Amino acid sequence: MRLSHAVAALIVAWFADFGCIQAVTLNVTEGNTTCIKADLSATFSITYNTSSSTRTVQVPLPNSTVVDAGRKSCGTDGSSPWLVAVFGSGHALGLSFLTNGILYSVANLTLQYNLSDASIFPEANRSGVVIVVLPSVGISATINTTYRCMSPSTFGVGGAAVTFSDMRLEAYMPGNDLSPTESVCTADQTSTTAPPTTAGTTTTAAPAPPPPGTPERGTYSVNNLNGTVCLLAQMGLQLNVSYFSLSQNKTIQELVNLTPNLTRSSGSCEASSASLVLAQEGSSTLNFTFTLNSTSNKYHLSGITLLANLSDATAPFSASNTSLDYLRSTLGHSYMCNAEQTLVVATTFSLNTFRLQVQPFEVTTNQFATAEECQVDQDQMLIPIIVGAALAGLVLIVLIAYLIGRRRSHAGYQTI
Repeated sequence: MRLSHAVAALIVAWFADFGCIQAVTLNVTEGNTTCIKADLSATFSITYNTSSSTRTVQVPLPNSTVVDAGRKSCGTDGSSPWLVAVFGSGHALGLSFLTNGILYSVANLTLQYNLSDASIFPEANRSGVVIVVLPSVGISATINTTYRCMSPSTFGVGGAAVTFSDMRLEAYMPGNDLSPTESVCTADQTSTTAPPTTAGTTTTAAPAPPPPGTPERGTYSVNNLNGTVCLLAQMGLQLNVSYFSLSQNKTIQELVNLTPNLTRSSGSCEASSASLVLAQEGSSTLNFTFTLNSTSNKYHLSGITLLANLSDATAPFSASNTSLDYLRSTLGHSYMCNAEQTLVVATTFSLNTFRLQVQPFEVTTNQFATAEECQVDQDQMLIPIIVGAALAGLVLIVLIAYLIGRRRSHAGYQTI
């Protein structure tokens, strides 16, 4: 798949040089206001099966591409802003956005292609529409700036790949045109080369920051419209992020603790879903999504999204995953895990939790219900029980051996 991604990027660059792929302009409007605008070139590398082999086709985004009026959204109804571009016979490219008030990012990239289109997929051994979704594509920028990336950028989506180039994009726009201030992608930045050194001078890399230690435990809640608590959480949180450091000129891994007294909580509660949003002033926003299965009466943490402004990074950091399965518990109970847990979200981001207890549904009297403990806590409680039982068994064996020995010694001195 990596080879097909590289081929797609080369094809985009070659076509762009010779004018075979032209940028398209896409606008999402509501009334007289434009909320999303994108100028970009794109090509899709899609692998499909025929009756006798596997084929890969390269599909450029044509000039005839238009915004789907039925699926576009500026997010004014509380939903995420959506840009859905349609082209050809049932093909579409969708971008959804989210923001923490400081940064905005592409939350999901959706590709829809129609295998029934014989002009693009000749001899396909199946028909119908295929929809693939990629969360956390790493496209993010500061609010009221334009995201700019002229270099080809390829994103794998299921059995396909999307390669963008000549991209200028903005969401949550303050006006009807792209902002003149730009947030430039890493690939377009040329200032990351090491400075030259001269004879007699040495360059010393900045020392790595010390580990932040165990994070402080915070208490967070979400209220219903009537003011009652509908979601309750207590936990210490630590962000584990990987990003390109400007000062060290390399990709580094950093641990960042969330500080409860600098973090405000918000969110929403629905019948089968609930969200908790933790915003730490000026630095990061962490969004948790919980999903309830009404059939099994089980709930779990299904999604985590992070937006972070890291001072030493080349661009705002974003990561998202909406297909997680963590913190599983039963409706009417809370989930508790005192041990440290690592929740892997993406290759560049994982979340460490400490002394966690959470209940996203059926909170009553502003208190946690009976807790269902995580397996790690149960194992830690089981170990001393096993050790105690083993010691008790050993004492019993010694006592029995002692009594048997005494009985035999008395038997040797019987009266004749």
